[in-house]
Amino acid sequence: MKVAIASDHGGMNIREEIKKLMDELGIQYEDFGCECETSVDYPDYALPVAEKVARGEFDKGILICGTGIGMSISANKVKGIRCALVHDVYSAKLTRQHNDSNVLAMGERVIGPGLAREIAQTWLTSEFEAGRHANRIGKIADYEEKNL
Repeated sequence: MKVAIASDHGGMNIREEIKKLMDELGIQYEDFGCECETSVDYPDYALPVAEKVARGEFDKGILICGTGIGMSISANKVKGIRCALVHDVYSAKLTRQHNDSNVLAMGERVIGPGLAREIAQTWLTSEFEAGRHANRIGKIADYEEKNL
């Protein structure tokens, strides 16, 4: 598995925690920033990560900002991206199993580093169940093809 990860200024601490987690799990990743504590624009980080995942350069993406909302909205503008904003472990598991999410968004001002690690580990290790869920994902893909 290869993961693209990025944050804006509001998610830098949790981004570092998730990178440590991926090192521990032996997951290959590339960090796309940001590297500053001054205010930056979250789309500048969310969109490149989402595009790389959509093109198949990375299997999954992880995005962190203050709330996760801006990152998730931005990422979901990219065709083929199913970005889930998650702040609990149960949702992390189900968004992989049922929704085949390929990008995870979290908010550093909403959750702490310990919970962020649990969410990321659950999300990274849970598999899509397919079955009845595959048809639903197919409907989303069909809509994107016709309307974007």
